[in-house]
Amino acid sequence: MSGTPATTALRAAGIPFLERAYAHDPRARGFGLEAAEALGVEPERVFKTLLAELDGELVVGVVPVTGTLDLKALAAALGGRRAAMAEPRLAERRTGYVVGGISPIGQRTRHRTVVDETAELWDAVLVSGGRRGLDLELAPADLVAATGAILAAIAGP
Repeated sequence: MSGTPATTALRAAGIPFLERAYAHDPRARGFGLEAAEALGVEPERVFKTLLAELDGELVVGVVPVTGTLDLKALAAALGGRRAAMAEPRLAERRTGYVVGGISPIGQRTRHRTVVDETAELWDAVLVSGGRRGLDLELAPADLVAATGAILAAIAGP
């Protein structure tokens, strides 16, 4: 069992989840697709956590690894005007995680979060567990509860 802030937060909240560890290849660039392949799950069930700056505020978008984050849709979902991807170093400082291992759960600073509505198509989805090589599998409703997220169509092609 892992002791990341994400697993600690889920345990403290009494939210059921499965830890899904895999051997991370340090040369990998598509962390989510690497996880899907290594764990033998549909890539559409594996979600990546991305941080964006929305009108001066850092926010989180959680989308399938098979697509991109639609920044206009993210801004609209949160009632903002303009969103841009956050600098990786800023994302790391504010979440307490490293890029490729940023979990939407247990972040150092809580951010407004939007989970792409396609998560509801699955009984369980996978998100980063707080380090490269560890994903957490949980029900979409539990992901929303753990992050205080809203659901919206924020994934792009």
